Amino acid sequence: MKAPLFVETDPPSGCDCAGCAQWRGTLTPPPRTKLGPRHALAVAAAAGTVIGALPTAAAAVEHHEARPGDPDPAGGQSTPQGGTSPLNGTPGAPGAPAQTVHLAQQSALRATSRAAIISRAKTWVTAKVPYNMNKYWRDGYRQDCSGYVSMAWDLPRNEWTGSLAAFGTRITKAELQPGDILLFHNPANPEKGSHVTIFGGWTDYSRTRYIAYEQTRPGTRTQSTPYAYWSNSGRYVPYRYRALQTDGPVGSGTQAATGARFPGVTSFGPGANNAYVTRLGKLLVERGGKRFYREGPDSRWTDADRKATRAFQRAQGWTGKDADGLPGPVTWAYLINGKGKDIPGAGSSGTKGVPTFPGAAKFRPGADNASVTQLGKQLVKKGFGTHYKQGPGPRWSEADRRNVEAFQRAQGWTGKDADGYPGPETWRRLFS
Repeated sequence: MKAPLFVETDPPSGCDCAGCAQWRGTLTPPPRTKLGPRHALAVAAAAGTVIGALPTAAAAVEHHEARPGDPDPAGGQSTPQGGTSPLNGTPGAPGAPAQTVHLAQQSALRATSRAAIISRAKTWVTAKVPYNMNKYWRDGYRQDCSGYVSMAWDLPRNEWTGSLAAFGTRITKAELQPGDILLFHNPANPEKGSHVTIFGGWTDYSRTRYIAYEQTRPGTRTQSTPYAYWSNSGRYVPYRYRALQTDGPVGSGTQAATGARFPGVTSFGPGANNAYVTRLGKLLVERGGKRFYREGPDSRWTDADRKATRAFQRAQGWTGKDADGLPGPVTWAYLINGKGKDIPGAGSSGTKGVPTFPGAAKFRPGADNASVTQLGKQLVKKGFGTHYKQGPGPRWSEADRRNVEAFQRAQGWTGKDADGYPGPETWRRLFS
């Protein structure tokens, strides 16, 4: 769970980012005029990642949040990229020339969820993957904007801005939700302006700015961005991944439509070694089961898979054979479709007087539910409501995130543990 950390402070005069350079040029020293709060964006490196165990940067790096009217943070530079290429390409080798995407390739797409897309996107934000059109990161994806989206969408190979549209369905601005993309491809000169970002949610009701996850110089970042982008804004087109899973009741046909049908009980348990075991483990990690895995998850069934599965089943209130640690069709459907409750943090279940954690899906951009109001009122009660100008209310906002972040930092947490999105342990401590 990674998101920008905004700290109320004046940026140092020596900062050379595009926004601050332009901002300083508008000032007449001395005297200083009161320009209102300025925000510094400090992303702390984490010790690990949610999925994939990617290495992280050794120290925190400071950037400044873009202000309205700032120039393109990339300095107006283009974002050159490689063409289509297989995964695990040789570092330093350019991608192969772009090729037509055939329907047979689209039909083989792996189903994924919005939460999984954002979770994968955050792994590169945490690792601060350097931008490079000719190199490949440890997960096999090319270190440019289209390689980043290929990774987040879990595509079987590296694509480029000229081919990504074939893997998505065109949507409208009003339909945008986290995990969708904003794509600009310049066919006349692909290296002139072509770029793609991952939509992370609107920053406020006006829908003029959104949280963008993107791969650009010098490396992966997430920040508030004017819709649709700093430059060539009118030429960005929203797309939704074709194999995106949608919520729906078990047995509604959603699993079959997305290629996520339960593979059968023989795919799991002692001696099993297949891709479904890997997928199960990754889904469990996304739902709070990371602590059960010392390494992996991978394709070979282990006791860690069993324990994590049992913890998820018990989180749903199931007992007996329904919580034996072996996934059946219902367990699989809950995980695939993002349904049910997340696995509570260690020691967080059964705490007297603490309401049940409603699940991470209740607290993300675009969420609108009673749990957001419940969270906000408790933050105010605990003295962490300073960012609310009104409310709190049922619609998740940047004020909610910043108040949660302040509470998490008060616990001494940093990095992904203080990203402003409540998990089971944040919930337990807040309501204790």
